[in-house]
Amino acid sequence: MWIAAIVCFFVAFLLASLVEYWVHRKMHAAPQSKLGERHLDHHRKNDGQGVFWEFLDYLKGSLFLMLPMFLVSWQMGLGWTLGGIAFAIFSAYAHQLQHEDPTKCFWMKMPVHYVHHKYGMWHHNFGLAVDWWDHVFGTYKAVDWLDEVELSRPARSYLELRWW
Repeated sequence: MWIAAIVCFFVAFLLASLVEYWVHRKMHAAPQSKLGERHLDHHRKNDGQGVFWEFLDYLKGSLFLMLPMFLVSWQMGLGWTLGGIAFAIFSAYAHQLQHEDPTKCFWMKMPVHYVHHKYGMWHHNFGLAVDWWDHVFGTYKAVDWLDEVELSRPARSYLELRWW
């Protein structure tokens, strides 16, 4: 049964990244909605809330999807929930990192969320933590994003972010 828990962890992580992609895309498709208006404000400010507050937003939005797997088994529920939480932590961190120091996003060739903001890409680069789904759904738009702004940033560690 622990194999099922491990599989649930990875499936939940992958599914959470897909949900994140589509929710972000929907925010752009329906800017007049309550969620869309909040997102417009995020684009105007061009800043993250801090890793902790980003994490709480992801957690609040996905908690109801985590709990039903416990009806199947507690091991699968645990794996599923931990996978969702792991992605929420990773995504909250990646989102804040792209707003503060996008050159540190070593797992992507181009930090899609940073580019999405920098170039006002309303129809491209919807990924926040990963760029997989932009490639799959044809919304990835590569640009030469490194310029003096990014190259002149002072050296910082991966932990020097706004956490609160």
